[in-house]
Amino acid sequence: MNFRFLSFLFLAVSFSSCSVFQKKPDAESELNYLKNIEQIAEETSVRTAHSTIQQGDQLVITVMAKDLDVVKPFNQNYSSGETLANAQPGGNVNAVVAPAAGPTYTVDSEGMIDFPVLGKLSTTGKSIDEFKNELRGRLTRYIINPTVSMKLANYKVTVLGEVNRPGEYTIADGKATLLSALGLAGDLTMYGKRDDVLVVRNVDGVISKERINLGDASFITSPYYHLKQGDVIYVSPNRSREIAARQNPNTGLYISIASVTLGLLGLLVTVFKK
Repeated sequence: MNFRFLSFLFLAVSFSSCSVFQKKPDAESELNYLKNIEQIAEETSVRTAHSTIQQGDQLVITVMAKDLDVVKPFNQNYSSGETLANAQPGGNVNAVVAPAAGPTYTVDSEGMIDFPVLGKLSTTGKSIDEFKNELRGRLTRYIINPTVSMKLANYKVTVLGEVNRPGEYTIADGKATLLSALGLAGDLTMYGKRDDVLVVRNVDGVISKERINLGDASFITSPYYHLKQGDVIYVSPNRSREIAARQNPNTGLYISIASVTLGLLGLLVTVFKK
């Protein structure tokens, strides 16, 4: 009788061990996805980035000069509307809304904006700096030494990987650093590699990238520290996350079942010995 129970006990332990260490079927495919992340980040950068003004862009344009009365007619379109500051996918975090910082013009389907006094102006094929210089030149007909401030209200960056709130973020003031973008995304998770943060940039269709070590303070001198429109940030997973990806998610349950089973078998063996 004891031999039968010992044989059964051996089989039970063997079965439990196989279950606990069974490889998750899709783990390899998940790890392959992680290895492919640079390609994914590049594709996202291509999709979101543009160096010239596009249809639907929101331009905040303010005209200034020594004589404030002279520039008033050119600042009539002051918008009290709201700009989404950090939209979150999934709706698990409330979006922060901030007012536009000045007169706001939306580029129409023909690439035009309707500017006070000057009328319809074409933005097609022009960068922010090019259009700003063109506008300043037109304003010299009416204003002595005008100053033009122009920025993109719907400036976006994308944060992916091991952060608490991955997604696409709109920066209200058009200025962002790597640290501020990570802050919007809720900082790195405990599984994120601090020494391996990938930044992918698309400028005129040319993709460049750099891996940043947040543990080295010199990263603030990198040209990728100050972000540009359409930049994509990816935080790589550490070794713990990779191990977790390979592990069967039911491991804890299997261990509990194995422990209970062994306890019952031990009790039965003790009873039968008596």
